[in-house]
Amino acid sequence: MFSIFAELGYQLGSDYSYDAKDNIIKFANGSEVLLLDMAASPQDPEFTRFGSLNLTWAWAEESNESPEKGIAILKTRVGRHNKLNGVEVKPFWLETFNPNKGHVHRTYYKPWKEGTLPPHRQFIRALPGDNPHLPEAYIENLRRADKVTRERLLFGNFDYDASPNRIMDYDAILDLKTNTIERGQSKFLVNDIARFGGDKIVSGEFEGLCLVGLTVNTFQDIEATKKQIKDRAKESQIPYSHVLSDEDGIGGGVVDGLRGTRGFLGGSRPLEIVDGVTGKMVAANFANLRSQCYFRLGELVNDHLLAIDLRYFQTNIEGYTEEQAIADLEEELDQIMRMDTSGQNTKLAIIPKTEIKERLGRSPDFADILMMRMVFELQGRDAVERPRDPITVILNRDRRPSPTGANTPMD
Repeated sequence: MFSIFAELGYQLGSDYSYDAKDNIIKFANGSEVLLLDMAASPQDPEFTRFGSLNLTWAWAEESNESPEKGIAILKTRVGRHNKLNGVEVKPFWLETFNPNKGHVHRTYYKPWKEGTLPPHRQFIRALPGDNPHLPEAYIENLRRADKVTRERLLFGNFDYDASPNRIMDYDAILDLKTNTIERGQSKFLVNDIARFGGDKIVSGEFEGLCLVGLTVNTFQDIEATKKQIKDRAKESQIPYSHVLSDEDGIGGGVVDGLRGTRGFLGGSRPLEIVDGVTGKMVAANFANLRSQCYFRLGELVNDHLLAIDLRYFQTNIEGYTEEQAIADLEEELDQIMRMDTSGQNTKLAIIPKTEIKERLGRSPDFADILMMRMVFELQGRDAVERPRDPITVILNRDRRPSPTGANTPMD
């Protein structure tokens, strides 16, 4: 900014002043530029520090790195000081950012791509080639970069993300709709339970590792949810031992009301696994059952051993379609990331659900259905008809058996 001031001929001291203590730039005509810190603060989780601001315009630079709540609060302060010398000035809000799968993707890129941007909002796609002043060497370096970097920074593709902590390959997630696998004979019904809130009540029916049915409802009481699960299990001839429901919170009432069905507690201890070297059951190196199941899900997705081929889709949400549900599922799977534990001797863990909800703007209900399905994968080979042993490939040692019987280093 100061470089641009110099190009425009503005002189520090005569045309403007800079208060480094309070981060305020003041101009001779009385205008001020406030330089604000958008970082989240444990001392100010609700961003009350923005509450007294009266702004004419505002610009959030690198807004993809700023908390969505902070962005929302700051927007409410724009337009409160827009009468200058008796003239009304139109309020203006600007966000600039690199491709990212967080709130900027949901607010700007996705609606722009789908043609649903509201009339008061615009998205301007600015690619490196649009800037005539960029050195050719920079463009060439982008062309030679890895696929994710090329897609994001050269082609402006928001559907790729640079996070190294992602556990599922984005292309493999998209392949779920076209994967062809043996469905197997075993059937399962997995349910993510909510009550009269914003989260969805999602039931997924599986034949082997193929998702063949989805039921999505909101604002439904426990009794209606229990009946729905009971009716679906009866119609599809699914044994109660293959019916699994999220037992956290009110889900416990569903499990208690359908005796013989099973409950899932994501924060509980991970399941023991078979050590491929000794053949004994050993403790798994995961923080909890939720993390263990998500890592197992990541393996199956990346190996193209999971598929989506819906035979039915039912919902009480007006206008909500099967295509939108699958798109939401893909978006949720792409936000499942491992905790950054580099340099620490700790157990493998997935980022908290609250962090995923903040990035998505909703609960990852569909992803959780696939994650909970992994319990049956981890608890017995009779649950799934696959040539690969679903238990012994997950070891907490540094070696595992290869198909030929020789030991090879773990990935």
